[in-house]
Amino acid sequence: MGKRPINQILAPEILEMIRPIEARGALDYNKRVLQRVSMVFRYAIVTGRAEYNPSADLRGALKTRKQTHHAALARDDLPAFLKALDSYDGHLITKCGLQLIALTFLRSTELRGATWAEIDFERKEWRVPAERMKMNAEHIVPLADQAVERLRKLHAVTGRYPYVFTGRNDPRRPMSENTLLYALYRMGYKRKATVHGFRATASTILNESGFNRDAIERQLAHVEGNKVRAAYHRSEYLDERRAMMDWWADYLDRLKSDSKVVALPTTRTA
Repeated sequence: MGKRPINQILAPEILEMIRPIEARGALDYNKRVLQRVSMVFRYAIVTGRAEYNPSADLRGALKTRKQTHHAALARDDLPAFLKALDSYDGHLITKCGLQLIALTFLRSTELRGATWAEIDFERKEWRVPAERMKMNAEHIVPLADQAVERLRKLHAVTGRYPYVFTGRNDPRRPMSENTLLYALYRMGYKRKATVHGFRATASTILNESGFNRDAIERQLAHVEGNKVRAAYHRSEYLDERRAMMDWWADYLDRLKSDSKVVALPTTRTA
């Protein structure tokens, strides 16, 4: 925009400057550029160089990424998947990682970055620290017996290292980002399932089974708008979630063995 006075610059000109950024696919960077432009105009206003901020008129005009939905298994697809996972002949750490994703509902990044210091075998809890959580608050994951069993199996392999899920080439580093996803591909589930999709599958089934929606949301560690409330309620519904996670682990076992679905726990609330 050259040496023109800032009070002569109009919103369409700012948008014209940002369009080439969008054209090359940088749909996150365009927002940051507009934020910087807005900061310049706000400074110009308080110093008497401009009377209004034209960048404010561009809210909603920027191109955004289309929301992608993570492929998730339906209830009827679970038995075949669980049997395929049991038969998975890849690396043990990868296999246990997928099994624990299904048993804990953790996000991939939360699971892959786990350290043994977070696992309390005696209390049967996995305490994910705030700095590793999307909601920036500690998350307590109650562990069913089946989850504890997988973790003990892993401990025999990776227990001498800090990370639970060690890297293939360097055990001092965590598992790489795409390891679990590529394992799903090997199992024949490309475009049929994603690691993140297990969270949606579990949420759907637990809600349909009558579990407390708030307890489910707390177990999924969905982002809490109020950070103070999120930190305070890290153990909210913990007893109820323990019963729910035990039920869920037994439910998966029954699906895998084609047995009748387990009865709902008596601690369940509407």
